[in-house]
Amino acid sequence: MRVLQVLAVSKILTSHLSRTHRPSASRQMSTAASSLKKSPIFRTLGLIGGKWIDAYDAKTIQVNNPSTGEIIAEVPFMGTLETNDAISSASDAFNSWSKLTAAERSKYLRKWYDLIMAHKEELGQLITLEQGKPLKEALGEVNYGASFIEFFAEEAKRIYGDIIPATLGDRRLFVLKQPVGVVGAITPWNFPLAMITRKVGPALACGCTVVVKPSELTPLTALATAELALQAGIPPGVINVVMGNASKIGDALLASTQVRKITFTGSTAVGKKLMAGAAETVKRVSLELGGNAPCIVFDDADLDVAVKGTLAAKFRNSGQTCVCANRIIVQEGIYEKFAEIFSKAVQNLQVGDGFTEGVVQGPLINEAAVQKVETFIQDAMSKGAKVLLGGKRHSLGMTFYEPTIVTDVKSEMLLASEEVFGPVAPILRFKTEEEAIHMANNTKAGLAAYIFTNNVQRTWRVSEALEYGLVGVNEGIISTEVAPFGGVKQSGLGREGSKYGIDEYLEVSAMPYIHLTAYLYTFTNIF
Repeated sequence: MRVLQVLAVSKILTSHLSRTHRPSASRQMSTAASSLKKSPIFRTLGLIGGKWIDAYDAKTIQVNNPSTGEIIAEVPFMGTLETNDAISSASDAFNSWSKLTAAERSKYLRKWYDLIMAHKEELGQLITLEQGKPLKEALGEVNYGASFIEFFAEEAKRIYGDIIPATLGDRRLFVLKQPVGVVGAITPWNFPLAMITRKVGPALACGCTVVVKPSELTPLTALATAELALQAGIPPGVINVVMGNASKIGDALLASTQVRKITFTGSTAVGKKLMAGAAETVKRVSLELGGNAPCIVFDDADLDVAVKGTLAAKFRNSGQTCVCANRIIVQEGIYEKFAEIFSKAVQNLQVGDGFTEGVVQGPLINEAAVQKVETFIQDAMSKGAKVLLGGKRHSLGMTFYEPTIVTDVKSEMLLASEEVFGPVAPILRFKTEEEAIHMANNTKAGLAAYIFTNNVQRTWRVSEALEYGLVGVNEGIISTEVAPFGGVKQSGLGREGSKYGIDEYLEVSAMPYIHLTAYLYTFTNIF
């Protein structure tokens, strides 16, 4: 299943922004942090069976602000025992939650959505505080994340079975769709709210219960979202949250026969390990893994649209998304012109603390992320690439990195063959349409791709030839709750969002060969 999205690019990034970091940012951040800690949705304990608990051995882990390095809070460093109890809690809750009518579950989800939107500002500030993305972008994530709860609150009432014509005249075949059971949901740090709701929304809608394992780098947003679920009246045990020792939590989820499905967003390497581990108990898996998104700009493209769309596709969340444009592949006739215009636009991007007005790029999540970017840049330069803009740590210090453009990039460089996950835009050159398609598909990944062209015939030819789950045409933002999200090749299995996303949490059960005469006799006796 693939998604082709053709939309007009809106003004996502302002073209003339000062790069000056405002001193008041630290005061704004401090005020936000102080206010959040007094909020009833600010939680720092794990959630098991409706109760907020510490790790059983009292161990904790620090949650840091990537902009400053300051400690925001300490949360429990949980492991096997806590995870097993969370699984038991979810299993117990499944017995009653799965038996509610779809309409009843829908009402709970709608209430949860309403509460998320009512606390939009606080959730946005919390995302910025622990993840680093600009506040405007964080608020956008709250809207995006909440949209999955709203969508699946409605979709809960549209889980239909089937009646199949039988091979015998006095028989009937019924097909039911039933919840798979307890779900282990493992989520990443780059979208600490949306990646949870995109999984938990459909799971709860069809009657599953969940054990959520958020990233230890950004657990506070997950805990706040879970608190709002409790406030919405969702019964204890339906949603459980454990964090801490990732390997032990993951192993416990994989080993348990009560957990019937694993859903994961993260790296391909970890996804492969989870897939192998799930085989031991034959669990269903949904995997949304790494990408290496090509962004192809043809010489017949509208350059203004292409530049704005590429900016959005590349530098959103400081380049830390799985659908970020990882390779900008430009036709040779406009290569220099595109690089010049694109460079001017990137030069105007304001870098800084996410609480500063006008900032469009925050810090990278941690030091390891910065070192990875540096390694990729050094590799490219050693093989003949040129840094047109940036290419070094930002003067703000910490994990801030300058928006970077690298030209003369070749396919053998790390920048072209692996996911950089940072604010680096490598620009490659191509001659023909066939060459562009070959370059785009020459990767193990297959999550998202982008093309910019004004040729309608080319739009369909290229988009259908690209081996990717999602293709954006003249558009740099392609994620939406109403479209299926997922990749092909080593970018994962299954789909999230849309009407197709709920099928990942359902089993198809057949009631074969119901004897019609016996059924009618029983029905008559009732009356």
